[in-house]
Amino acid sequence: MKKGVNSLIILTAWSIWKHRNTCVFYGAAPSVSAIMQEIKDEHGLWCMVEAKKLEGLGLAGGILS
Repeated sequence: MKKGVNSLIILTAWSIWKHRNTCVFYGAAPSVSAIMQEIKDEHGLWCMVEAKKLEGLGLAGGILS
């Protein structure tokens, strides 16, 4: 479980950083909902490449819904 939480922290930080860059370099408006969607999308991709510890956190219908 600890590795899954650590992966989620990294995933969240990565998503915030990417969104920040989009805002700075492309003039997009900051959006919490866009960041949340990015986290969900990236979570799905990470699970597809077998980040097993993330799968157990059940983000699809849980924490981030």
